Amino acid sequence: MFEEEELLIQQLFDEEKLTEKQRKILLSAIESFSEKGYASTSTSEIAKKAGVAEGTIFRHYKTKKDLLMAIVVPIMAKVVGPYIVNDFDKVLNQQYDRVEDFLKATIENRRDVLKKLLPVVKIMLQEIPFHPELREQFIELIVKNLFGRVSNIIEGYQQKGQIIEMPAVSVARLVITSVMGYLFSRYILFPDAPWDDELETERTVQFIMHGLGKKD
Repeated sequence: MFEEEELLIQQLFDEEKLTEKQRKILLSAIESFSEKGYASTSTSEIAKKAGVAEGTIFRHYKTKKDLLMAIVVPIMAKVVGPYIVNDFDKVLNQQYDRVEDFLKATIENRRDVLKKLLPVVKIMLQEIPFHPELREQFIELIVKNLFGRVSNIIEGYQQKGQIIEMPAVSVARLVITSVMGYLFSRYILFPDAPWDDELETERTVQFIMHGLGKKD
């Protein structure tokens, strides 16, 4: 088991006084859901990995989806949401003279967060499109907290003449799509490719600025 997963279990479920079997089930489910996805993971596989009978899972969680929700909902509420928002304050609370410097700091910050939370972020990204309740929670906890602040920063760069005139929310969407597209490819689609992170960060910034940068 990953040390990160053990830490997540401690952070999320200590107060609920899990039994040893529940702890093993949750750890095994996080690992399996992260590696194979929810749909491709069976409860029998989770039970085997946890060293328990499959019936033990259903004594604690009525369905496989209940098990998924028992993991993802508290993770999003207690760890991922606050961590993503609070950690991004390191970038949002600083002043960058050039929009390129802001973009580079954003990419590096999001990359560090993704690396630390990769197993559970993979589960979230895989399952949010298929579970409306998770999507709603994600929007409420993360998107609403960050989108307005990023839009305000973008408006500041527009006032400086560094970004083309376009609704700030549209610019924010384009920037976020480009950054997340790079990180998704880097850590989920093609993690074993020979990545040069510094070079790819620079290329992503150049790509964004080619479309949004103010032309002289």
